[in-house]
Amino acid sequence: MKVRINASRMRRAKIAAVLLLSCGATFGAPAPKPPSVLFAGLFADVQHSDIFPDSKTFPDAIAKSPAANILAEWRRERGAPDFDLRAFVAEHFTLPSTPGVEYVDDSRANVCAHIDSLWSVLTRGPDAAESSSLLPLPKRYVVPGGRFREIYYWDSYFTMLGLQASGRHDLVREMLDNFAYLIDSYGHMPNGNRSYYLSRSQPPFFAAMVALVAQRDGEAVYGKYLPQLQREYEFWMSGAASLARGKAHRRVVKLADGTVLNRYWDDRDVPRDEAYREDEATARASRRPAREVHRNLRAAAESGWDFSSRWLADGRTLATIRTVDILPVDLNSLMYQLEVVLARAHSVAGDSAGGTRHRALADKRAGDIRRIFWNEKRHTFTDLVWTDARLSDAVTAASLYPLFFGIAERGQAAQVASTTRLTLLRPEGIVPTTITSGQQWDAPNGWAPLQWIAIQGFARYEEKGLADAIATGWMRENVTEFAKRGKLVEKYDVTGDAAATGGEYPTQDGFGWTNGVLRALLPPSCSRPGFDVPRERPHG
Repeated sequence: MKVRINASRMRRAKIAAVLLLSCGATFGAPAPKPPSVLFAGLFADVQHSDIFPDSKTFPDAIAKSPAANILAEWRRERGAPDFDLRAFVAEHFTLPSTPGVEYVDDSRANVCAHIDSLWSVLTRGPDAAESSSLLPLPKRYVVPGGRFREIYYWDSYFTMLGLQASGRHDLVREMLDNFAYLIDSYGHMPNGNRSYYLSRSQPPFFAAMVALVAQRDGEAVYGKYLPQLQREYEFWMSGAASLARGKAHRRVVKLADGTVLNRYWDDRDVPRDEAYREDEATARASRRPAREVHRNLRAAAESGWDFSSRWLADGRTLATIRTVDILPVDLNSLMYQLEVVLARAHSVAGDSAGGTRHRALADKRAGDIRRIFWNEKRHTFTDLVWTDARLSDAVTAASLYPLFFGIAERGQAAQVASTTRLTLLRPEGIVPTTITSGQQWDAPNGWAPLQWIAIQGFARYEEKGLADAIATGWMRENVTEFAKRGKLVEKYDVTGDAAATGGEYPTQDGFGWTNGVLRALLPPSCSRPGFDVPRERPHG
């Protein structure tokens, strides 16, 4: 007995040492400052000048000399009568390439061949250090495309699905290693590999990425990424241990009954670098404290649903945004998955106690999700407006995450399916919400990740007819538009023949997660000449 106890202690000590070692990078060099801080007044001057139609252009520029030197020269020159700000920027910065139609297949080749060849167009890295907002990565990665020149957190999971289907497991592994590197370096996975994204994350799909790679490479993958999984969890749960009932701290909220759940947040409360003018305009229109509005805009950006009626107090107007007042059902489902994968990783690493502990946390959270987020009136899962102690009335595609991760009870899943048919299903897929607000994460738009969550979630609960209807409609929309235009895009109008609308920027070409989900959905026969998607279309 004594030998077994000592061995167990040794295993725990070894795991603790690995976890501690993985924390080193965060406690070393400070995180790089975003351009809005590095270039202070110059940054605001450029963003207010409308030199660039896209607010993201200047934050992505590469400085030709140290920031202090550029600022000093700007302060000396800006008062001169003939000072030309545009010329000054051109002299001192290398601007990013203008996004546009990066890759159009004029031959209208087979869509799978198009996607397979597009991966190389969208692949970047490894990166060299440069004087820009880019956070260099040690291995290759796939960007979404267009104005999105960097890796994005939750986008990448859906991109990785397509890479697997394309036989690019090598690139999937490298992307996972990049995420682990970023977690080691900064204590969490940022929204993307830009300094201006460091104050927030995005929907935590790292655990799902680890599970995806483990399907191919075996159980040892869980143990390999245990340190990063643990750090990811600690980031999202920071402050939970000392939180009083009815209070919130960063990304955790403790309800009046003692239940601890998660929300979206951002550690900064100023305009986003990449949407500076837009955020200032929203704050002015709100007649609320500007910092409150900025925080909520940033928190919505962390959610990936930027922006949606889901976060708006009046369901219509961006100036009423209240993201931090909402406990999202999809985020808490992702946290359940993180706890499940952590339990598995601890067990693989030989820490049975850690595995048991995290399994218990996952089981408790699953029960909390079924109890707290279930809306009897709407017959589906909805978000909780925790500051008002009430469930949201909004029916959204976030309700499908408890099915995707196997949290819902059978009866709940059946009701979610019925509600989805009546509210979210359209001819070419599902819409994020039932509201047409002008925001891009509302009707009539459809988004690839939500289609995948819906299809897999309904299939898991044997709602095959609904899963097939969504899959068939979505594939047909993608392939039909590809045949017309020779490209795939960020989002689609799933209600008819119109183009997708809404958002702070035009619909982007490329497009990482669209390629990934479509490639994963299409059968192997899609690589053959003359392949066509089945002609049945969903009704609803």
